[in-house]
Amino acid sequence: MYYSAGTYEAFAKPEKPEGADRKSAYIIGTGLAGLSAAFYLVRDGQVKGERIHLLEKLDLAGGSCDGRKDIRKGFYMRGGREMDNHFECMWDMFRDVPSIETPGISVLDEYYWLNKHDPNYSLCRASEKCGQDAHTDKKFTLDKESAMALSKLFMTPEKDLEDKKISEVLPDSFWSTNFWLYWQTMFAFQKWSSALEMKRYLCRYCHHIDGLPDFTALRFTKYNQYESMILPLVKYLESHGVTVEYGMDVKNVIIEDKNGRKVATQIVYEKDGKTDTIDLVEDDLVFITNGCCTDTSCYGDQNTAPDLSNIKNGVGESWDLWKNIAVQAKHGEYGNPDKFCSDYEATNWMSATIETSDEEIIQKIISICKRDPREGKVTTGGIVTVKDSMDNWYLSWTINRQPQFKAQNKDTVLVWVYALSTNKAGNYVKKAMRNCTGEEVCREWLYHIGAPKDKIDDWAKNRCNTTTCFMPYINAFFQPRKEEDRPLVVPKGAVNFAFLGQFAETPRDTIFTTEYSIRTGMEAVYTLLNVDRAVPEGKDAKDFQAIYEWFKAYYAAHSEVKTRAYDGIPELLKQLQAEHFKMAIVSNKFHDAVCQLSRCYFGELLPVSIGENEAAGIRKKPAPDTVFTALERLGSTVEHAVYIGDSEVDAATARNAGMDCILVSWGFRERELLASYDPVAIADQPSDIWEILNR
Repeated sequence: MYYSAGTYEAFAKPEKPEGADRKSAYIIGTGLAGLSAAFYLVRDGQVKGERIHLLEKLDLAGGSCDGRKDIRKGFYMRGGREMDNHFECMWDMFRDVPSIETPGISVLDEYYWLNKHDPNYSLCRASEKCGQDAHTDKKFTLDKESAMALSKLFMTPEKDLEDKKISEVLPDSFWSTNFWLYWQTMFAFQKWSSALEMKRYLCRYCHHIDGLPDFTALRFTKYNQYESMILPLVKYLESHGVTVEYGMDVKNVIIEDKNGRKVATQIVYEKDGKTDTIDLVEDDLVFITNGCCTDTSCYGDQNTAPDLSNIKNGVGESWDLWKNIAVQAKHGEYGNPDKFCSDYEATNWMSATIETSDEEIIQKIISICKRDPREGKVTTGGIVTVKDSMDNWYLSWTINRQPQFKAQNKDTVLVWVYALSTNKAGNYVKKAMRNCTGEEVCREWLYHIGAPKDKIDDWAKNRCNTTTCFMPYINAFFQPRKEEDRPLVVPKGAVNFAFLGQFAETPRDTIFTTEYSIRTGMEAVYTLLNVDRAVPEGKDAKDFQAIYEWFKAYYAAHSEVKTRAYDGIPELLKQLQAEHFKMAIVSNKFHDAVCQLSRCYFGELLPVSIGENEAAGIRKKPAPDTVFTALERLGSTVEHAVYIGDSEVDAATARNAGMDCILVSWGFRERELLASYDPVAIADQPSDIWEILNR
C-alpha cells in the first residue's frame, strides 16, 4: 500500500490482485468502515461478492451513522456528519455508488449538485440572552500568547504530544477566545482531550480555518446520514452478491503468532443465544472494527430520561471484543482499549432530536438563523452555540435541510440538539441533562431560543416531541494516548487481518470523521490484497506548506521568546574554544532561527550553525546532512568529531553519520532511556563533557 495525490492514480483502475479469486472476507461491523472495506474488496480487490460476509450484531447496518423513526417514540438522530471537499477516500468510493434517489448518477454527483445549488453557510454561529445574536462576527479573538501556542502546537512532533492534554499545551487565555468556542463545539474537543489529536486537526483542516466561524467550508447530505450514505452503499454491496448477516455478536478473533507472523485462525461469535465459531485459513481475510464511539448508547423519549444504570466503565460489546484481541498481543501491537474506555465521565455527551410543526416555535427559529427551515434548503448552516450555556450544559443546536427523513411530514421540522456537559444543571431546567426527559431537554432549548417563559412548559409538552440519547463513549477517541494505543490498520506481521474504524491508527487523517472510517477500510484492503493503486494522501499539502512557511518566518522573528542557554554551557564552550576544539550547532529548527539563536547566546563561540534547510538539499535529522555540512565548514571529518545531543533523534543522527555520540541527561529524555541508545557516554552536567572528551 502506498500514497499518492493527483488524478493519475485517482482515475486508474488497478489490475486484479494476484490470488483475489482465492480470497474470502469476514468483516466485523457494518459501520462506514466495514462497509467501505467491503466496497474496496469488490471494486478494486475484485473479490467475488458472494465470498464477502459482513457480520453485524444489530438488525440494521450503519453503526454510528444511524438515523431512524421509532413508531411509538419519534425520530432519533444520535449525531450527524459534516463533510468537506478534501475527503478524498470518501469521494473516491461514492463516485461509484449509485444514487438511490436519482437514476443514472452517483451518490457523489447527487451530493455535489446539492451543495453547488445550495451552498452551506451560517448566519448566526452563536447566540446569547435567549436567542439574540452573540455577534462573534467571524472573529477568533486570539491573544498573542494563544496564537503562539497554537502555532507551536501545529509544529510540535506527535511523539512529544503523547499522553498530553490540550490544557497542558495551551494557555489559560485560550479558553475564552472565539477560536476555542468555534473549535470545541464544532469538533467536540474538551480541555482534557488529546493534544496529539488537536495537532492533527490543525494540520488536517488548515484549509478550514477561514471558514470555521461561518461553516462555509462544510457540506452536508440531503437526508440523514443513514438514508443518504449507508443505504446506497448497502444496496451497492448487495447488488454485487455481498451478504450481511445480522444478529452476529462477535466475541473474539483468535490470532496465532509464530515468530512474528500473525494469522487469524478463528472467529468466535454468539447468535440466537448460542456460541459458535468460523474456522479460518490464510486466504480468509478478517477486518475487525475495534471499539465504537456509540457503544452502550442509552435512549430516552418525551417522558423518560435515559437509563444509565447499566453503564460501566470499559464494558460494551465493541470494547469486550477489542480487549479479547488485545490480550493476545506479545508486544502490545493490537492496541490498548483501556486508554479510551475507562472513564466515561470524560468521554460522554448527549444529543436530542426535537420534532415540531408549531408556527410560533418555527418563527423563533427563523429570528435566529434568518431562514425558514420548511423551504428545504440550508437552515442554520451548522450548529448554533448558546454562549449563555457554556458554564451549564454547553448547548448547541442545528437544523439541516428539511425533511431530514423521507418519512418526515413536510410541515414538520427536526432540530438536533447536543450538549458537551451532561452532569451540570441547565440555565432554565435546574437538572443535569443526563437526568432529563425529552420534554425537559426541550424546555431548556426553548428558553435559549427566546420562547416566552410563560409558554415554555406548554410548548415543550404539547407542541414538540423530543427523543434523547446519552453516549458514554462518543468522545473516547479524543482521550490522551500514545502512538501504540491504537493498533495499526494492518499490524506488523499480520497476514490476513486488519483493524478498521475510529480506533485503528492511520497517521494520514483525523478521527471522528467519515473520511477516517473509509480511509481505514481502503488502506486495509489495499494492504492485505496488495492492490496496485495509491491511497489518496489525506492532506492538502499546498495549504500545509503555506502555513509552514509562514510559521518559519514568524518563528525566526520570535525564536528568543522563553529561550536561554543551559547553566554551565557558555563556560564549557569557552573552555573548549581555549583548547582549540572546533564546534558547531546542528538542529531541525529553521536555519535562520538557529543562526539567530546561536549569535544571540553564544556569539563567536559557535562559528557554524546549521538548521533545517531542505530547499538547499540539507535534510532534517536523523539524516546526517546537517552534520556533514557542519564538518565541511569546520574543515574536519567524522573520524575527528563527536556528536553531543539529548534525544533518540540525536543518537540516530550520530549513528547515520558514523560518529561517536555523547548524550546529556538534562535535556528532553530520561537517563535510563538515553542509555538504551548505546552512546559512548552520558553526561549529567556540562563539566562531565570536558572530562569525557579528555579521557
